[in-house]
Amino acid sequence: MAKGVNKVILLGNVGKDPEMRATQGGTVVANFTLATADRQKDQTGNWVDKTEWHNLIAFGRTAEIVRDYVKKGSQLYIEGKIQTRSWDDKESGQKKYRTEIIVNDMSLLGGRSGGEGGGGGQYSGGRSSGGYSQAGGGNYGNTASFDQRTPQNDFANEGITDDDIPF
Repeated sequence: MAKGVNKVILLGNVGKDPEMRATQGGTVVANFTLATADRQKDQTGNWVDKTEWHNLIAFGRTAEIVRDYVKKGSQLYIEGKIQTRSWDDKESGQKKYRTEIIVNDMSLLGGRSGGEGGGGGQYSGGRSSGGYSQAGGGNYGNTASFDQRTPQNDFANEGITDDDIPF
């Protein structure tokens, strides 16, 4: 049987400044929230905005970029996957759950803060370079993109084999 698809695409605004930490192995981890909005008509025909909050986690180089460039209010485009963790609450003993988005790819949208001038730049965190490089700007303002598809976290080190390919 073929594997399923677990892919999330979000476009929204960061709710508060990211919280940074490191794993025991030294991998940088960023935790932050992203708000997405949807507009619908209510029963009386008025437009109502509904905000959904998402918990996001970024690892490695992407977390470093989050630390350096993302703050409350930043507009981000995110591609990632959903993960639900569970644990037993130390006080009540109840099982607790948290659904999170593991960030695989991130683009910073809008202008850069800090008064930096110049046109928009595209930043790409490649697997081999470990850094980012600036390419030519486009007509879309300042944009930055970072890819984190290589597992750099303590949660998974699964590889794809020929048996995983459905054809």
